[in-house]
Amino acid sequence: MIKELAKNKEGAKERCLKAYEEAKKLQDKLNHVITFIDPSEQCEEIKEGKMAGVPIALKDNVNTKGIKTTAASQILSNYVPIYDAHIATKLKDAGAVCIAKTSMDELAMGGTNLTSFIGPAYNPWDTRRMTGGSSGGSAAIVASGTVPMAIGSDTGDSVRKPASFCGVVGVKPTYGRISRYGIIPYASSLDHVGYFTRSVEDAALTLEVLAGRDDRDMTSSYREVEAYSELLNGDLKGKRIAILKNVTDALHEEETRKIFFDLMKKMEEKGAIVEEVSLDENLMKAILPTYYLIANCEATSNHSNLDGLRFGYREEGSDMQEIMTNTRTKGFGPLIRRRFVIGSYGLFEENQERLFRKGQKVRRLIVEEVKSCLEKYDAIVAPASGSIAPLIDAQKDQDELSDEYLITENYMALANFSGYPSMTVPMGFIDGCPIGINITCGAFEEVKMFNIAEGIEEITGYKDLKAEVK
Repeated sequence: MIKELAKNKEGAKERCLKAYEEAKKLQDKLNHVITFIDPSEQCEEIKEGKMAGVPIALKDNVNTKGIKTTAASQILSNYVPIYDAHIATKLKDAGAVCIAKTSMDELAMGGTNLTSFIGPAYNPWDTRRMTGGSSGGSAAIVASGTVPMAIGSDTGDSVRKPASFCGVVGVKPTYGRISRYGIIPYASSLDHVGYFTRSVEDAALTLEVLAGRDDRDMTSSYREVEAYSELLNGDLKGKRIAILKNVTDALHEEETRKIFFDLMKKMEEKGAIVEEVSLDENLMKAILPTYYLIANCEATSNHSNLDGLRFGYREEGSDMQEIMTNTRTKGFGPLIRRRFVIGSYGLFEENQERLFRKGQKVRRLIVEEVKSCLEKYDAIVAPASGSIAPLIDAQKDQDELSDEYLITENYMALANFSGYPSMTVPMGFIDGCPIGINITCGAFEEVKMFNIAEGIEEITGYKDLKAEVK
């Protein structure tokens, strides 16, 4: 779709204004946008490029010069950046037109999109259900058909889980493939720029626009950017596919299992070699606690500058200490405060070796398990979620110590620990709501990943899905 839209530059202003109005019209039902951006001025100077005149949206942790960027937190509710994030510049240079800054979990911490300071984002397929987080607003605006691409960020599964819940394609490329300069961070060793589209072809094209070295982000790669969209063929013949058995064994939802294993049979019919593989069960159960420890320690350090003194929201006090205490107490939601307590505890000098360093060592063991598997297989696959998007009111019923939660709902952090490319595409529907399959490949094997995803998309026919918002 993006290629076709970019060819029709003459109709750009009309379609961008239409997308802008459509997003505003859906706001009451989806609550998916924090800041709307009138595209009129951008449409006067659209650049030639792969996204010329294509309306897009940015997650609200992407800095945009002169446009409010809140990361869905009260503490940044009045923050207006003085510079653009690298990806914002790259998208402008490709001709894209941004119409909205989308809702997210506060400071990108969370998997529900229920913690935004503007309230929950609602799923376009069933507004009683969550979008998933933290990039749920971006998933929703793509799933509704309003824009063909929206930016997210992924620290644990924050693009790939919302993609499953909202029936879209969600991509987290290799660590360093896309610059993070100008992205409000969560956990620096785990954060990836990601994005949503409604087709694998659009996902491949989007990476061509976003990828590449940026000297302002020293973790960004010098590796050449491939012509991902031109290398698509969807050929599954001879592809060695590893089903992550730890996930399917812990999965209780029979309909999810049926959809997934039916798809595996169809992939075999297309010539794929599909086998079940188990990783160390103790390490799989350690993914979530290891993630929480490392991510919250890094987040606590990254956000120590949100103190009410340098920029952003401020609560007054009698001295600097009281200003900082009041600002951080009222400026952060309860989930964020809890995570900072965990992070601070892990960073205490007496705890660093016992907790933080130990977490890093466990992470290395987990990565070695994944690496060993991908030396024998082209991709690791599993359902991207145990079920369709949960009802918002049912969240309190979740057993967070069960294997289903610990493994099935959190295993996708494997790709953040390793930095390997990973993506989710739709694989089926249950009760009218979508559910996805996740694909993870080796470092910088995006071409292989996109081709496997294209093969799956050809089998399912789930391309350019759009929810009818009711």
